[in-house]
Amino acid sequence: MKFIDKLKDIEKIAVKDISDSSNIEELENARVKYLGRKGIVTDAFKGIKSVPKKDKPEAGAFINKLKQKITILIEEKEKSFKSKESAVFENNDITLPGIKRELGHVHPLVKTTQEIIEIFGKMGFKAVESPEIETEYYNFEALNIPKNHPSRETFHTFYIENGNLLRSQTSTSQIRVMEKEKPPIQVIHAGKVYRPDAVDASHSFMFYQIEGFMVDKGIQFSDLKGVLERFAKEYFGDNVKMRFRPHFFPFTEPSAEVDISCFICQGKGCRVCSYKGWLEVLGSGMINPRVFEFVKIDPAVYTGFAFGMGVDRICMLKYGIDDIRLLYENDVRFLKQF
Repeated sequence: MKFIDKLKDIEKIAVKDISDSSNIEELENARVKYLGRKGIVTDAFKGIKSVPKKDKPEAGAFINKLKQKITILIEEKEKSFKSKESAVFENNDITLPGIKRELGHVHPLVKTTQEIIEIFGKMGFKAVESPEIETEYYNFEALNIPKNHPSRETFHTFYIENGNLLRSQTSTSQIRVMEKEKPPIQVIHAGKVYRPDAVDASHSFMFYQIEGFMVDKGIQFSDLKGVLERFAKEYFGDNVKMRFRPHFFPFTEPSAEVDISCFICQGKGCRVCSYKGWLEVLGSGMINPRVFEFVKIDPAVYTGFAFGMGVDRICMLKYGIDDIRLLYENDVRFLKQF
């Protein structure tokens, strides 16, 4: 088949495609198909080099006319669509109330995270991000977690290729930030963490944590207490009480777990607090001097505190959710409540 005959076939098909277009989207697809950068007409221009020398002028002229014809047909078709839309609009009573579209909702976990970060932001904490794929150095070693610690075992950590792992805690952000910045430092960080836990009503293999820490000269445990009390009252209400219980974390010394009085029953005892009157909400402590040594910050000059909380747990407590799986199943009936 001669090159010019192929062009005539292209012309027939193009006219039909444009004529059969029933909406703007189909018409745009036709335009891209024939006039786009990788379209059929563009390819035809490139194909002229294979045409015999004596036929090239005729072929070139035909392609130019074809391009012009397709362009005009598309423009006319587009005008016909717009005129129909205008006619429909003119025939409608624009004074009638419109159809209210249902708006989506912010996921409760996202909402909880945003609210917590906003509260600490008011106290001067800077929000940062850190990678979810980590090394053993950042996830364990630099946080003063020894090699024989149970959390390093495969039944507590997701190990992947090349010696990397999925971070099991957001405390890794402490090391990454302190490596790059010098005191004073005041940071808040939220993100996903991963642990190979069996999924049930209170456990998930992936969940969210928020990590915060402050480093400067003269930072004391009382500063930690003041910051956390301010957060608790801002988030749970002015009447909430707080207590610190001695605990152990390798990366803080001294360490403490923090409870708040149950904001549901006001400390009297209910199903949410297991009738104890208190809710465990986070872990905290003064940053261990050994952690400072890994990031080359002099522990004789600087001190700091750190705290971490599970966003899922905070969210479940605030909204009375009794099964963590509801937060990840994307059940519209559940999500619509928020």
